Amino acid sequence: MNWLTGFHAVEEALTAGRALDRIVIARGRHGDRVEAIVRLAKSRSVPVRFEDRQQIDRVAGTREHQGVAALAAAKPAVELEDILRAGPKNAAENGLLVILDGVEDPHNLGAIVRTALAAGANAVIIPERRAAGLTDTVERASAGALAHLPVARVKNLVRAMEEMKEAGYWLVGLDERAEKRYTEVDLKGPVGIVLGGEGEGLHELTRKRCDFLVSVPTAGPVRSLNVSVAAGVMLFEVIRQRQHRPS
Repeated sequence: MNWLTGFHAVEEALTAGRALDRIVIARGRHGDRVEAIVRLAKSRSVPVRFEDRQQIDRVAGTREHQGVAALAAAKPAVELEDILRAGPKNAAENGLLVILDGVEDPHNLGAIVRTALAAGANAVIIPERRAAGLTDTVERASAGALAHLPVARVKNLVRAMEEMKEAGYWLVGLDERAEKRYTEVDLKGPVGIVLGGEGEGLHELTRKRCDFLVSVPTAGPVRSLNVSVAAGVMLFEVIRQRQHRPS
């Protein structure tokens, strides 16, 4: 990952409009330069997090960071409003969104972006916190798909889900405890596929905002699939249903 460290490097990147995934500032760090970076980051819609100095040492790979570091992004995120306003790619299509609730592994995120593009999705939606960013690792894992598929980062995923529903999308969450199978829900209309993060799955508030909860049946002792595999199963079920819609 490409970390920029120190006030000067971060200020220069912000001023130049470089795509940044996020900025981290050491807890307890104050002063005019910190406030200036926070203001500039807000104006550029770059998330700012305050973390322990030891955490910044670890992720940045150095202690010489002056308490501020920025993670360069492979591409800038887009706004959810722009995705919803644009709608499907053409009038013959129904919308397809992929909503990720805390996928933190960049390799999983990259694989999901690649699969989503192959399935004809309009965009991927991710939260600003508790999620992998749009880094070079994600770009490599997506095998180039990240350059072609819009990814929106939202401050509040639950609120964003409400906006999608207001725009006409039905939200289908994948939950291993759900009784309804993924093939038993209608995916032919405008739909958002909601997938939880590694280990935890869907958070409770996210689960409650879904219109339907479905599961993918598995055999053997392992009940849950890797999130990128589960994404592929769900997305290609959308394709299957839409290809077999009655004339």
